Order: sequence, then structure tokens, then C-alpha cells
Amino acid sequence: MHYLAIDIGASSGRHIVGWQEDGIVKTEEVYRFPNGVTEQGGHLVWDMDALLSHVKDGIDRALKQFPGIVSLSIDTWGVDYVLLQGEDEVRPCYAYRDSRTEAVIPAVHEKTPFEELYARTGCQFQPFNTIYQLYDDLQKGRLEEVTDFLMVPEYLMWKLTGIKAREYTNATTTGLVNAETREFNLEIVRRLGLPDGLFPALSQPGTVVGEYKGIKVVLCATHDTASAVEGILAVADTADSPTRSAGRLGRSVAPALPTRSFDLVGAPQLYISSGTWSLLGVKSPVPLTDENSRIANYSNEGGVGYIRYQKNIMGMWIVNRLRDELCPDKPFPDIVAEAERSAFDGTVDANAPDFLAPESMKAAFDAALSAKPQSVGDYFRCAYRSLALSYRDAIRELETNTGRTYEKLYIVGGGAKNRFLNQLTAEATGKEVIALPIEATALGNLKIQMMEVK
Repeated sequence: MHYLAIDIGASSGRHIVGWQEDGIVKTEEVYRFPNGVTEQGGHLVWDMDALLSHVKDGIDRALKQFPGIVSLSIDTWGVDYVLLQGEDEVRPCYAYRDSRTEAVIPAVHEKTPFEELYARTGCQFQPFNTIYQLYDDLQKGRLEEVTDFLMVPEYLMWKLTGIKAREYTNATTTGLVNAETREFNLEIVRRLGLPDGLFPALSQPGTVVGEYKGIKVVLCATHDTASAVEGILAVADTADSPTRSAGRLGRSVAPALPTRSFDLVGAPQLYISSGTWSLLGVKSPVPLTDENSRIANYSNEGGVGYIRYQKNIMGMWIVNRLRDELCPDKPFPDIVAEAERSAFDGTVDANAPDFLAPESMKAAFDAALSAKPQSVGDYFRCAYRSLALSYRDAIRELETNTGRTYEKLYIVGGGAKNRFLNQLTAEATGKEVIALPIEATALGNLKIQMMEVK
């Protein structure tokens, strides 16, 4: 049986077909398409028509190559949504990078102080959280006669099936889900004056929504990070070895997906989803909404039967920006080799505000260092060592907050392919670093389908 994972990020999307054969999971990417925000009326918005068109085109392409697809699911980034008046859409669909929420955040916190919001929801503060976006909609009159709001993957699956479903893991990015009950917190909703009817019961990953062209449409963990963690679990629980891959496009293989549920407190332990930013966390059977967690800005987001206790910290952003300035045409293997040969021992605080959006990343490094790097290799050695040390500090913080010590650190994403960074991370943290250069999000998406649709 073949299954289709549609994994959509902020800059691109991909359709990946997966199946089990001879004890392994095989995958093939059949369609890839661009995505991105556009400017409209001074705001940043998503082109939902283009996104839906690509979703359908990719399904058609998948069906031509694999006529027997039994199910599909869609995961995307969190936070963003589409408003509906019955079956009619309220446009535009604002993008999380838009600045429209800045003016309303104080008003939200006046009605419900953030300390109380965190104690109830466990959701870290981000100015683009759905709670602030919806309150801005309320103030601008955009919620008049609105009957539904659907997170982006829910909206896309509604367009395929005609069924409006609300999925738990993505809902936890809204800042409106009670961390204990794992349903929308109607007390917060009513304090803010939001319509109760927009917040029905949530469905769990694995729920079958409907059908499209004879294919069952299933809710995976529709928040892409939640699916990525499921992908880590799928591989790590079976074998502590990297996925063998035939290339970015084409077929790859992974260990067989187990049909049992996962131990909520067993291995794997720590994880990093390493991309532009690094999401570092651990699965937990219960939310941690204490004061130390709030101050440390850890978030409690939904997983498949567990909580993802995680923190958003600096990632490959600083490396990519340095490359753009210093050596845009140099391949990364050459850059890493130069960093390995360097003896530069300076480091910076990778999570300092100075590195978030500087006009010049090189200048930001120069200003933070007493001894200036003398070569390209020096800058990148400094960047990689600084990232490894930031991982160390975040892990120490996490271990203090959870009261546990972890032995292993699983890494997926771009950082998983960087052997030098992985080595530095192992040295800095004292953990066994297991790099999994896999399409973790798509694999997690597929895993849930394979366990639910037989």
C-alpha cells in the first residue's frame, strides 16, 4: 500500500509517497513546488489559491506514478489560519511574519496577563501567535459573521474533502489550548471576546477526515514540527542509525515503522530539528508550565500522545548569513573543511539579539569578539562552536527544568548533515549525538497514516 505525505514549509512544499517493503520504509518525492509570502495592501499574506493548486497538482502527479495510494495527509507550519463565513472564505490569509499584531499584544495581556496565559496553555510568547492575530481580527471587525477558522493544513484538507476538522498539534501553536485538558480554553476565549463557536472540540492525529479522488484524507500531526518529531521517533525507536538515501530527489529508505505505540518517557530523548532555527526539546508525558519554564521561554506543544517540551533557539541562520557575505559561491563542504582547519578559539552568544537580523552578520561577529577572525575558516569555526555551546546551555536548562539527565541527542534537518557541527555538539554537551539525515517531517506524516490506515 502506498501513502502520500504533503509537507509544506514557508518556502517550499513537497509530495512524498511512502510504502513498506521487505522490512523497510521506502519513499519517493514526486512533486516539489515553491511557496512564500506576498505583499498585499501593506501586509504579508499567503497565496492560498496557488497553494491549493499545487497541492492538487502534486496529488495528480502522485496518482499517475502510484495509482494505489490509500491515504494522504498534509502538514504545514503553525500559527496561521483562514477565516470562513460558512463556505465562503474571508481573505486575505495573513502570514505570521506580518507586523499587524504588535499594536494589540498589550491589550491581550491586559485582559489576561501573559503569566496566566502561560500557566494555562504552556505556549511560549511569540508576537505572531494565533491568539494575537485573532484579537487583531476582532478589533478590525474581521470576525463579524465568521463561523470558522481553520489552520492552514485544515483549510487545505477541507478544500479536498468538504469536512472542517481541527487538529490538536497545530492548535497548540495558537496560545489558546489548555495544556492539561488539550482542548481550547474557553475561559481565555471569552475574556478576549472571541466567538465561542470558533473553538470546537479538537481531533487527534490519525483521525480520518474524508476522501479525495478515492484517497482517504487523514489528520497527521499537522504542525510540521510535531510530524518531524514523529519522524525522529520512527527511526530512532527502530534503529540508531542514519537513513540510507539515494539523493534529495528520488527514492530513499528507512527502517520499518513499528505498529505499537511509543513509550512516553523512553528513548529517544533529546532532539534538535536543525534548520534556519533550531528546535531543541524532549517529549514529556505532562506539560511543564512552571515559572522556570516560562522564564526560559520553553513551549509545551502537542505531540502524538505526549507533550513536546521545546525551545526555539538559533540555528543555521548565522551560518547562512555569513556565507552570503563572505563566500556566496563556495560549497558548504569546502566551508566546513576550512572551519575544521582553523584554530580560532573565540565564540559568541549565538542567541544574542545582535545576531537576529543584523545588516551585516560579519560585522555583528566582529563587534562581539575581542580577537577578530582572520579568515573565512575562522568565522565559520566561531559560528559552529557558538551553536554547539548554545545547544549545551539550552540542554542544561532543559535538564534542570525537567529534573532529568538525558544521554542521547537526535538531530534532523540541515545540521544533521554537518559532521563537524555534530562533533562539536557532542564535545560541548557530553551527549551521544545521533544524526538522522532524513526527511523527518514527511516520515512522521507517513508513519501516522501507516499506523491508522491498513
